[in-house]
Amino acid sequence: MDARLNYIGNPVAANVVKYINSAGKVVSDSTLPAATQELVKIRASQINGCAGCLDMHTKEAAHAGETSVRLHLVAAWREAKVFTEAERAALELAEQGTRIADAAGGVTDEAWANAA
Repeated sequence: MDARLNYIGNPVAANVVKYINSAGKVVSDSTLPAATQELVKIRASQINGCAGCLDMHTKEAAHAGETSVRLHLVAAWREAKVFTEAERAALELAEQGTRIADAAGGVTDEAWANAA
């Protein structure tokens, strides 16, 4: 699999990764369970179409205890019956936050409240 960006050889890409990692640290240091964090990252990676990210996050999710059934159903989380209400709230927040560029209107107050 070829990387979409050369994060090492491109100073702009390296800077972007630095900021993404800083933002990710806030989440990883939170009380959100590691498996839920990975589900959220998988859903954002699916929306963004990033195969490298999907590869990484599905492996991390499996390491955090996720089952293959749940991993296969992340893309259809609304219809799947295997996710808790807390996980659904996190996935909804992730979707709305990731789709900002789609002119979807941003994250709704309801999604923030449910995630809280």
